[in-house]
Amino acid sequence: MEFSIREVKARFAEAAAAAARGERVIVTKHGVPFVALVAVARPAGMDFEKAERIRRDLGLDGVKVTMPADFDEPAFSRQVLGLEE
Repeated sequence: MEFSIREVKARFAEAAAAAARGERVIVTKHGVPFVALVAVARPAGMDFEKAERIRRDLGLDGVKVTMPADFDEPAFSRQVLGLEE
């Protein structure tokens, strides 16, 4: 969908609705593409059900991960990276 600046000003609600539906709306200035209106991608977050399916498919559902009590201390990070002995 393409609108001139003048058209998009007069029909902004229509252009915004089209962009929200997933259409790419091009706004032109003197016949040259100037800007595009697109829908904002919403953050999806963590899909825990999908993660569980993947763990099961990979055979990792019985694997337990444990971290040392001091894993978040800077000294531990330096030790893991081999910066200290």
